[in-house]
Amino acid sequence: MTDIIYHLVPAEYWEARLLDRVYVPADFAREGFIHCTRGDDQIALVANRHYRNDRRAWRVLVIDERAVISEIKYEPGADDVLYPHIYGPLNREAVIEVLPMPRDPDGVFQPLQRS
Repeated sequence: MTDIIYHLVPAEYWEARLLDRVYVPADFAREGFIHCTRGDDQIALVANRHYRNDRRAWRVLVIDERAVISEIKYEPGADDVLYPHIYGPLNREAVIEVLPMPRDPDGVFQPLQRS
């Protein structure tokens, strides 16, 4: 499916959220949007860049971009790659799957293995 985007979230933060409510990450008030990526390899690159030393378990929200109610803008990151940013809360029905983010014992995140 080509309309898939991903969002990384600490497992305990995701699991503490009420399933009947919209989702916003912890830094939403400061950032103003929800950071997302595209592609199985890109999610691992971003995870290693920002969270490699964070030893918490992480989850990947697999999001159907077409089902997101809030506005999505593709904007360049510091690496000049265009990233999808969700400008508003994420409606739960757009989350089609929640996966563990794979990583090696030394903390290096690996690309998702999706069928």
